[in-house]
Amino acid sequence: MQSNDIVLSREIDNLLLDLRGLVLVRGLLAERGATEAEIDAHTDELERRRRRLASLIKGHGFDDGGGLGEAA
Repeated sequence: MQSNDIVLSREIDNLLLDLRGLVLVRGLLAERGATEAEIDAHTDELERRRRRLASLIKGHGFDDGGGLGEAA
């Protein structure tokens, strides 16, 4: 594995971890009565991270044409 592949792999892993955390926190915020603005901020950040992840995957030949859809 080349050095830039390791960096890419690490960035993808970090993005996946960030996405999972944001989903969990957004759910907790909703359960605990957070404002719509707070929940929207997490949703916006989720979308930014999803786009970054998709960009990384597509830019390095990992895309199978199916995209990430709602699973990410």
